[in-house]
Amino acid sequence: MRVGAIALLAAVAYAILGLVRLGTYQATSFDLVIVDQAVRGYAGFGPPHVPVLGVFHGRGMDYLQLADHFSPIYALLAPLYWIHDGPATLIVAQALLFAAAIPFLWRFTGRVLGVVPAYLVSMAYALSWPIAQAAAFDAHEVMFVPLLTAIAIERYYARRLLPAGLALFALLLVKEDMGLMVIGAGLFLLVLGDRLRGVLTMVYGLAGVVLVRGLLIPALGGEAKDFWAYGHLGPDAPSAILAMLRDPIAAVLLPFGAEAKIDTLFLLAWPTLLLCLLSPLSLMALPHVLVRMLADREQWWQADFHYSAFTVVILFCAGVDGLARLLRRLRRRDDAALKLTWSVAVLAVAITLVPRFALDRLSQPDFYRQDRAAAAAEAVARVPAGVTVEAANSLGPALTSKATVLLWQRESRGAPWVVADTSRWEFPFGSAEEQVARVTELRGQGYAQVFSRDGYVVLHRP
Repeated sequence: MRVGAIALLAAVAYAILGLVRLGTYQATSFDLVIVDQAVRGYAGFGPPHVPVLGVFHGRGMDYLQLADHFSPIYALLAPLYWIHDGPATLIVAQALLFAAAIPFLWRFTGRVLGVVPAYLVSMAYALSWPIAQAAAFDAHEVMFVPLLTAIAIERYYARRLLPAGLALFALLLVKEDMGLMVIGAGLFLLVLGDRLRGVLTMVYGLAGVVLVRGLLIPALGGEAKDFWAYGHLGPDAPSAILAMLRDPIAAVLLPFGAEAKIDTLFLLAWPTLLLCLLSPLSLMALPHVLVRMLADREQWWQADFHYSAFTVVILFCAGVDGLARLLRRLRRRDDAALKLTWSVAVLAVAITLVPRFALDRLSQPDFYRQDRAAAAAEAVARVPAGVTVEAANSLGPALTSKATVLLWQRESRGAPWVVADTSRWEFPFGSAEEQVARVTELRGQGYAQVFSRDGYVVLHRP
């Protein structure tokens, strides 16, 4: 009952965080509308077309979400759209999935350290900064990963190998790079002495990466180069690996080559008081962390987005295992006082990090206000149902339930309706002035202005 209450309270907090952002026009088309369009396709028993992304990349309205990120697991959310059709459903589902990892983390910790530490570690996860950042940034495929990794780890330690293996298999349905995490799980099994399963798991993970990236994504209309972020190492994976082998010292130093990288790496390990580094379980997280830190895309290094939520459960479990290993080495295996002290400290660290990250917004009155919300709602209301609309990034989520949303950008896509926000910087534009100039240009091309208030402009071309 108590662990259920912790999970429920966590889910409510995550849902409020996302729903307030949606209701106050802080959510974005990239990525909330992308996921919404994909799940909407599955809910209608059709393919997961994402026109907002396909048109952005110049690949057409019929572009498949699977060609961008291979995430067929989104189909599991389709029945929820039969109950409520819209991005709010995704936010609530994501909140519930993040919280659903808590009972498995509790069982794992309870088995290793005891019941009271299990509650404390579970609360630390509920307050953890990676989950907070993910819950505060629209909806992403990462929503499935904490639960699946928690199941895989807890069930393996309970010697229930079938559900553990099924959880690892499901990871490959989340995203094309999850095969790297499966390879990491194989490395962990090898170090643990479970050699046959370790080798088979590594082969399985590698096959998943090669199959999805090399065959499935190109066959579905995607391009492998879309997410190649290692141009500083080479034009493709083999050349990048060779470059690192030629200069191994530089390769080792690369993950520590920027302040943001060091900050994120420390923040990943610090919630366990660094004890996750004492456990071979950390190997499961290592490949995913490395591909982030080796990349040339700065946003991948930072703690500001959702990327760290992929590995947060693994590192908490590794911290629990690391403490148990340390106590065995110190010949204090049954020292309940040390177990309790560490667990209290872990929860204290999680609490001290809350003000730096997204959960702190729930205590800020300004988070619940949006000075231009009334004007935004009126602008959205001017767009009729069933049309195609080019919308500002912050307005797409409010329109996607009734219209086909494309992203408002510099190049016109010929949509009959345009909803712009000319008051501020807006992705993928630069300054507000650029958007004002773009509105003026469209009016000269036959678009009529049907609404303008507080920077929001609605244009229509019959």
